[in-house]
Amino acid sequence: MSTSARSIAIALAAAILLLPAAVSARSADGVEPSAEQVGKVKGSFEQLGHEPLRNRGMNAALALHGDYAYVGSRTDGSHPNAGVMIVDVSKATRPRIVREMQPPLEGNVSESSRELRVWHSQEILIVLHTNCGGPTAHGCVTPSINNFRFYDVSGSNAANPRLLHQMNMDTHEFFLWEDPKNPERALMYGGSAGSILSVWDISPVRQGQAPVVLYNGPHGFTRFPPAPEPVQIPTGGLHSLSVSNDGTRAYDALLTGGFGIVDVSDFAKGTPNPQPRPITNNQSRPTWPGPGAHSAVKLWNRDWAYVSDEVYGTATGAGHGCPWGWARMIDIADPRQPVVRSEYKLPQNDATRCAEFEPRPRTSYSAHNPTLTPHIAFSTWHSGGVQAIGIENPARPRQLAQFMPEPLPQVGFEDPRLSSDPDTGAGEKVVMWSYPIIKDGLIYVVDLRNGLYILRYKGPFQGEVKKIEFLEGNSNQGDALCFEPVGDAPGHCR
Repeated sequence: MSTSARSIAIALAAAILLLPAAVSARSADGVEPSAEQVGKVKGSFEQLGHEPLRNRGMNAALALHGDYAYVGSRTDGSHPNAGVMIVDVSKATRPRIVREMQPPLEGNVSESSRELRVWHSQEILIVLHTNCGGPTAHGCVTPSINNFRFYDVSGSNAANPRLLHQMNMDTHEFFLWEDPKNPERALMYGGSAGSILSVWDISPVRQGQAPVVLYNGPHGFTRFPPAPEPVQIPTGGLHSLSVSNDGTRAYDALLTGGFGIVDVSDFAKGTPNPQPRPITNNQSRPTWPGPGAHSAVKLWNRDWAYVSDEVYGTATGAGHGCPWGWARMIDIADPRQPVVRSEYKLPQNDATRCAEFEPRPRTSYSAHNPTLTPHIAFSTWHSGGVQAIGIENPARPRQLAQFMPEPLPQVGFEDPRLSSDPDTGAGEKVVMWSYPIIKDGLIYVVDLRNGLYILRYKGPFQGEVKKIEFLEGNSNQGDALCFEPVGDAPGHCR
């Protein structure tokens, strides 16, 4: 397809997706949104800057610190340009690569720098290497080498990180919780995508010492009913979790096992022999068909949780493919018995329309990673781009805006499962992936194929976005404590 034809096709697809009737915001009782709800003013995204990251493809997670962005890789050093890219973002309209972290630190064979975070108060970059799959997954040389590396990114080290410590333990994804009463104390909560929850106190890393393992055991939920009775609710694999600002609650996204809330106050308090204690009744977890929950984040100051799936194309396996995965709004007023009240879908998530969108075995129109302000859920949605979802009324989520970039004409390595279908102009070569990060009112996001984007949101509630100094969906740093303070709000809150 020519560039001009592709541009027209993408513009047409985006226009169709932005029509009020294109997005489904059906409540759990089947009631369609009101005319008033559908007709509310929508917003838009403005692309300010783009760094294609050497057209390498297979980009992964994003972290920001000061004037720099750090972008990991979904593949390993058997491919070129597979190290962590360091991008100068001091000028939002002209981001530029200043360094690629090279072996032996990054870009090693059999290592995929899949998850990144910066512990801002201590200026420490955290890189998790995990899940480096073979030719049909990530193109890595197997077996995967899994570990965490912690780097000093203070001062001049921001552009040339200095290794502090390597921890040879593994998880699938992690949430970074900084103690709101002590910025020199932070915990990492890891979900293994299986039955294991891991919790580490990473405070000693500041002195180059090893993190302390606080817990490494069952996540707390079990199959219901117990064997040998036929299973009704699986144990579920803990894919990821988020933690409340005060450190008392975890919100678990359980693959095939739905959603549950856990008391994790032992860890925040520093209790000896800390344990996770499920609050949600084991038999009352909301579940649904398909691969199951991927991400779970509580809405600020409201008894609701945003829970999204991640579903790939049919080439990945049974249960994948159309209608892919979407977002559910879950009422947690009674945390013992959470209830799905509403859903947010794109047209490709409508099971009655799968004949229009299949076969696309190596494409995914699925929700992925969310970052929430008080009234907007910003979520990457794979080949559905970036979504801005109005959550002022969680029972009626609505589309505020969508961003679909012009894909690069060619990349070094197409993702075997997410960007390898032919380009028909329907977003197959767009794969928005990272947690969006809001910094100084701008939105930073990584497309695993096309690189780093810097966006400005315009529309309803733009004022609350503009005021944000820092916010990400997988930590409680920055403005998270402005939206839901623990004691007095920090002095920087506006």
